[in-house]
Amino acid sequence: MTPPSHTEDGLSGPTDSGKRLLLGLRRGFRRKCPNCGHGLAFGGYLKLRPACDVCSHPIGEYRCDDAPPYFTIFLVGHIVVPGVLMMEQTIKPSLWMQMSIWLPATVLLCLGFLPFIKGAVLGTQWAMRIKG
Repeated sequence: MTPPSHTEDGLSGPTDSGKRLLLGLRRGFRRKCPNCGHGLAFGGYLKLRPACDVCSHPIGEYRCDDAPPYFTIFLVGHIVVPGVLMMEQTIKPSLWMQMSIWLPATVLLCLGFLPFIKGAVLGTQWAMRIKG
């Protein structure tokens, strides 16, 4: 009987797929290479590096361009909308006051969350072996 083939992360078989997913998410949230966890995955704000500087894993082959904005909007919407509704019901500010608070907050939250969510999507694609 031959031993199971191990992947580059030391995990093998279907029982390790959950561990691989959590590992990919953790490394992705840190914006690190999903394969080794040491090299940087991003060469800029949102641009993926072609390959990891540490392990030479081809990070640029993963296509995670559309999902991160949707997840970011979903998350920010669940933060901003309750805030708007609570503020409206408690202190009843003018429309201009609401817009001067919540529009910049929405933009800043989106810009803050987007790279980390893109990293998580990258880690998920790595864990599920989805390329191109």
